[in-house]
Amino acid sequence: MSRAGRQLALLLCSCCVAVAIPGGLAEEGCPAEPHQASRYVAAVYEHQSFLSPDPLALTSREQALELMHRNLDVYEQQVTTAARKGAQIIVFPEDGIHGFNFTRTSIYPFLDFMPSPRSVRWNPCLEPHRFNDTEVLQRLSCMAMKGEMFLVANLGTKQPCHSSDPGCPSDGRYQFNTNVVFSSNGTLVDRYRKHNLYFEAAFDTPLEVDHTVFDTPFAGKFGVFTCFDILFFDPAVRLLQDSEVKHVVYPTAWMNQLPLLAAIQIQRVFAIAFGINLLAANIHHPSLGMTGSGIHTPLKSFWHHSMDSPEGHLIIAEVARNPPGLISAGNATGKTDPFHRKFLQLLADPYSEKDAQDVHCDAAPKSTTNASPTFNSEMMYDNFTLVPVWGRDGHVHVCAHGLCCHLLYQRPTVSQELYALGVFDGLHTVHGTYYVQVCALVKCGGLGFDTCGQEITEAMGMFEFHLWGNFSTSYIFPMLLTSGMMLETPDQLGWESDQYFLKKRGLSSGLVTAALYGRLYERD
Repeated sequence: MSRAGRQLALLLCSCCVAVAIPGGLAEEGCPAEPHQASRYVAAVYEHQSFLSPDPLALTSREQALELMHRNLDVYEQQVTTAARKGAQIIVFPEDGIHGFNFTRTSIYPFLDFMPSPRSVRWNPCLEPHRFNDTEVLQRLSCMAMKGEMFLVANLGTKQPCHSSDPGCPSDGRYQFNTNVVFSSNGTLVDRYRKHNLYFEAAFDTPLEVDHTVFDTPFAGKFGVFTCFDILFFDPAVRLLQDSEVKHVVYPTAWMNQLPLLAAIQIQRVFAIAFGINLLAANIHHPSLGMTGSGIHTPLKSFWHHSMDSPEGHLIIAEVARNPPGLISAGNATGKTDPFHRKFLQLLADPYSEKDAQDVHCDAAPKSTTNASPTFNSEMMYDNFTLVPVWGRDGHVHVCAHGLCCHLLYQRPTVSQELYALGVFDGLHTVHGTYYVQVCALVKCGGLGFDTCGQEITEAMGMFEFHLWGNFSTSYIFPMLLTSGMMLETPDQLGWESDQYFLKKRGLSSGLVTAALYGRLYERD
């Protein structure tokens, strides 16, 4: 089984979630570990960037630098604040320095020359005149040196090429969406050039995938990738095949799309799935649906999501050098739990509706079974097949193209809302092409079937449930989102009788989405 499969087939031993205090150290919901050396302090900054008023217009290098220095001034303030809190590494978002929506020509004045850190050892702060057009790199290097911390930032870079190079663009240069890493003494440690571009006409895809890993004295190895990369095997998953990579820095400019791909959703489940710490910095432009950053570990998250605040937000948190351990599912929820016992009975006999109905011993209203009608509705631009989830308790299932999704549930009260269980097994083709298998319990936008799959953030419906399906991949990402964009941690995850399941009891607020999001990378 893959590393993701092994990690996902485990029980999360506890859930401790905190939201960072603006400009301050995040408050943890769990007691600190006894050995301080086993932890480090990380920071991520969600930046509301100054943008070009007309990114399509041609401008000079001087004008471009004037705009970028305004953003860099904010970065410098955040480094100073983070340094006072003891941060050892800080991550800034994708597109935070130069902006977005450029053409290949209009972005050119915003690009720094980028020598390869693997062939040239260089400290831009101490050697500012070694290369031309490196003003942004110089400022970032000096910030890292002044703050005495590792610094990760994203910028546009250029690299001249020759006509003898068969991949060389006609204008004689490569242009890359680039993450750079500086050590605490300002040395340029490494770079990562984005591989999975998201409608970015200004940039080129590198001829070979960068698998960038850098080492730190405080936490060991970190992997690096950017935004849309998180949905693909290369470089994100391949990096984590190295068991020594236990941390990832992740600049992003992510536009939220509910119910399945909000920024904090995908960040959180990636950390859970691979058992790593993910330091994610998003851009902050709520009018464009862009917000959601966090420091995520397998067991807890420190996050920020705000569609109301016009300001950036600094998150600082103390996290474990070795991400917290997970406990085998077999050692946890035992056969003494009646609800889990019903789940196991259903796995043994999936069509034992009588067993599924006997969840409550009291005189609860009659359970839902698959007498409920199936229907189709668009979710995430995909044609999902769904079944309504009615009543206080029951078992429903729905199938499509070989994937069958099941839900065993009970509810303390039934809210006046429509929920549905949906399935999709196929190639997603809008805003990217990739193959997914999804089982999703979602709150619908209204009471009509055609509202299921709409983007909503508030809900009242409380559930205790098992959600499972016969997935044909081990790369399965467990999503739990509740009212007010709150992240939840599953009680239990794992494989039983060739079915992958998620169990959750005791939600903190109404359920928005509970999903098992499977990726079949080989079918992309």
